[in-house]
Amino acid sequence: MQTPPEGPHHADAITGSELRRDVSVYGSYMWGYAAVGADIYTALGIITLAALGLAPLAFLAAGIVFALVGLCYAEMASSYPLAGGGQYFTLRGLGDLWGLIAGAALVLDYTIDISLFTVVAIGYLNYFLPWVTSGHHAIDFTITLGTALGPIHFAWLWLLESAAGIVLLIWLNVRGIKVSTNFNEIIGTVAIFAQSVIVVAGFVLVWKPEILANQLAFNRPTLSQFAFGSSLAIIAFVGLETISQVAQETRRPATIIPRTSIGLVISVLLFAMAFSILAIGLPNLSPADFRGHEGDPVALIAEHIPIIGVVAAPLTAVIGFLIVYISANSGVVSSSRLSYSMSQFDLLPAWFSRVNKRFRTPARAVMVFGSIALLQTIIAFLTPGEPGKSAAIDVLADLYAFGATTGYLLVFISLFVLRFKDPFTPRPYKMPINIRVTYKGNQVWFPVLGVLGLLGVLFFLVMVLLTHHYARIVGPIWVVAAIVLFALYRRRRGLPVFKTLPRDWEGATKKVLLEAEEFQSLEEYEAALSEHRARTSGQQS
Repeated sequence: MQTPPEGPHHADAITGSELRRDVSVYGSYMWGYAAVGADIYTALGIITLAALGLAPLAFLAAGIVFALVGLCYAEMASSYPLAGGGQYFTLRGLGDLWGLIAGAALVLDYTIDISLFTVVAIGYLNYFLPWVTSGHHAIDFTITLGTALGPIHFAWLWLLESAAGIVLLIWLNVRGIKVSTNFNEIIGTVAIFAQSVIVVAGFVLVWKPEILANQLAFNRPTLSQFAFGSSLAIIAFVGLETISQVAQETRRPATIIPRTSIGLVISVLLFAMAFSILAIGLPNLSPADFRGHEGDPVALIAEHIPIIGVVAAPLTAVIGFLIVYISANSGVVSSSRLSYSMSQFDLLPAWFSRVNKRFRTPARAVMVFGSIALLQTIIAFLTPGEPGKSAAIDVLADLYAFGATTGYLLVFISLFVLRFKDPFTPRPYKMPINIRVTYKGNQVWFPVLGVLGLLGVLFFLVMVLLTHHYARIVGPIWVVAAIVLFALYRRRRGLPVFKTLPRDWEGATKKVLLEAEEFQSLEEYEAALSEHRARTSGQQS
C-alpha cells in the first residue's frame, strides 16, 4: 500500500465529504433521466434529417453501445462512488495525465450540454411563438475575414431567451442540489407519462408499418450520411455520467446506482427506438419535414397524431421545454462536480473545490462553467449555417459527441485496468459475462462485454472525427489547451508535470464507504485486503 503523503492527497481530501448526501434512489434515476431521457427531444430531428429512412437503425446502433456503456458505469460508479465520474475512474486506473484528458473531454461535453439543451428547450417554448424561430426578428449578415465565411441568420431573440435560461440554471445550482433534484423528479415524472401517451397513441391511431418499410427501402442515405447520422445518434444516449457525478451526494450509492443505471438504460432505449420508428412511419410526415423543426421534433410528431394532436402538440411542447431544460440543468451539475473532483487531485487549482458555506455547493465551478456555456451559445448563434436550419443547434450537436465518446473510451480502458490493478474493492455490480483469470496471485474476472463496449465506443469516436467538422477541430484543441494549462499549473505548484502523484486510495475507499453507510462493502473490502496481506506475508516468509 502507498504511504499517505502530506498535503492534499490524503484520504480526507480525496473523498471531499463537504458535499451533502441529498439524492435518493428516485432522485438518482431522475438525474440520469434528466441527462439522457431528454436527448430524444433534441436528437430526433437532426438525426432523422441526416439518416433519413434509416434513422431507426442509426438509433439502434448507438443504443447498443449505450447499453454497454450503461453496464460499465453501473459497475464503476457503484464501486467508486465519488464525484468525478469517468474522470475519477480514469485517474484511478490510468493516472493523472489520462485523468486530466478524460476530465477535459467530459467538461467540454457538459458545457455543450448546458448550451445545446437550453437552446433546444427554448425552441420547444417557441412552439407558441413561431415567429421567433421562423425568421422574424432575426438579422441576416455575412462575416468576412479575407473571404466571406457564409450567411449568418442571427436569431437574436432566441439567443437572448437562451442566455436568460442559462443564467437561471446557474442561480438554481448555486442554491443547492436538493432544489435541482426536486425539480428533476417532478418534471421527469410528468415527461415520462407524456412520452408514453404520445408513443402509444401514435402507434395505435396513425402509425403505418408499410410507410416504415417504404422509407427503409427507398429513402436511404448515402454511406457518409448514415455514418454521420449514426455518430450523431450517440448524443441521444449521452448523460449516464450524471448518475456517477452525483454519486458522492447519493444515499447508499453502492446499492442504488446499479439499479438506477440499468433502469435508465432500459427506459431510454425503449423511448428512443419507439420515437424513431414512429417518426419514420407516420402518414403525411417525411424525414425532410423535420427541417426547421430541429428545436421541437417531438411536438411535430404529436401534431400529426389525430384526435389527440390538437392537445398533444402544445402539451408536448411544454413538456419538451421542461424535460430538455432539466437536461441542461444536469450539465451544470456535472461540470461543477467534475471540476470539484479534479481540483482535489491537483488537476485543477484548488479554487474550484471551494464549497459555498451557506449552500454547501461548488458555487465557483457552477458560475465558471455556466459562463463558458453562455459563451459557447453566443458563438453558436453567430456561426454560418444552411438556410432553413438552426445553425446553433447543428454546431452544438456536432461538438457534443466528441467529449462523451472520448470519455467513455477511457472509462472502458480503466475498467480493464482496475479489474486487474484493484481486485480488492467491492463491486456490488459487475458487467455480465466474465472470464476468471489469475493475475499476480489474485483471482480476477475479465469482462467480455467490456471488450465489445470498448470497440463500439472506439468506432463512434472515429466516426465523430471523420464526419463532424467542428468536433474534430475544437475537441482536440480543447484537450491540448487543457494539457498546457495543467502543465503550467503543476509547474507553478512545484509538482511533477506528467507524473502521477501518490495517493491513499485505500484510505479513501474505506472513508467513502463508511460515509455512504455501505457497511457490508466496507467489511468485504477490509477482509479482502487482510487476506491479500496474509498471503503476501506467507509468500515472503
